[in-house]
Amino acid sequence: MRKIFTLSLLLMTIVLTAQEAEEVSEKKFTISGSVDAYFRSNLTGPNEAFEEDGETFFLNPGTSFANRSGFSFGMANVIASYEGDKVGFVADLVFGPRGEDAVFLSMGQSSIVNQLYVYYNVSETVTLTLGNFNTFLGYEVISPVGNFNYSTSYMFSNGPFSHSGLKADIALSDDFSLMLAIMNSTDFTEVNLDGSYTLGAQLGYKDQYLNFVYGNQTGNSDPTMQVDYTGGTDLADDFFLGINATYNDTDGSGFYGAALYPQYTLSESLALGLRAEYFGFHYDGFDDDNVIAATLSANYTVDDLTIIPEVRLDSWSDDFYFDNDLEPTKSLASFLVAAVYKF
Repeated sequence: MRKIFTLSLLLMTIVLTAQEAEEVSEKKFTISGSVDAYFRSNLTGPNEAFEEDGETFFLNPGTSFANRSGFSFGMANVIASYEGDKVGFVADLVFGPRGEDAVFLSMGQSSIVNQLYVYYNVSETVTLTLGNFNTFLGYEVISPVGNFNYSTSYMFSNGPFSHSGLKADIALSDDFSLMLAIMNSTDFTEVNLDGSYTLGAQLGYKDQYLNFVYGNQTGNSDPTMQVDYTGGTDLADDFFLGINATYNDTDGSGFYGAALYPQYTLSESLALGLRAEYFGFHYDGFDDDNVIAATLSANYTVDDLTIIPEVRLDSWSDDFYFDNDLEPTKSLASFLVAAVYKF
């Protein structure tokens, strides 16, 4: 009888120990991500596809993602991460047009890798990260889960998208943070073709961030400089205002822009938001081309599913689109509704 009791106690101990180990493992290793799909239609222009040089084009606002007509889908995003006391990793994989476009624009050779990095918590205030990570510039991100609007801004679409390199995140105090980085040329995530490197920096104060990149880029002998501000504040319990401004220059040419993101929460499940953006290109010796774009979106949430109806109006300084009669026009109005599920 004593042997049976002892054996039972031993088995219970093993089971409890295994359960505790499993719980610890579950806390450290996680899998998350999202799936999204949408319907989009031009209101003041044709929705038929155009064929040119063997490629298919759709009339769209000219920004990244959500640029096809009719029913389509964005991407499936699967993020595997491990968080230890000192070290960890993130493997962020994407499948579908939105993810493939992001990886393609990042000059990546692995068509499904969005981010892949390891990190080391040197101390309570310093973390080192090595690998491929999404950019620290800008208000919007690649994953639709991180954005209020489903379509993206011109500032986001003109990059950068991702970087590969080594960065140090430093907590200077409870309110101030500093990030310093050395990276490949912007958006060259898997290779350095000519020995060009870019320096990056970010100074943060609470929820306000001032971002910098500077360095020679592959294929260009002149250095690129970009200054970017991203911030936001709660103006009331139900009213949030985000802001983004950026300026990019390479030997007198580049782009600039600014956008406001007012968002009003109507209930626990419904919120309204507007992106009001001014964006332009500047050329050495040429007149600027610029656009004013207004995007009104609603976020209706049911558990982990967010439904996003959106109306957008883009108006350029010169003819950029075609109307329904295929006549050149400066403006395009469009509508979409998206569904984003996160897990």
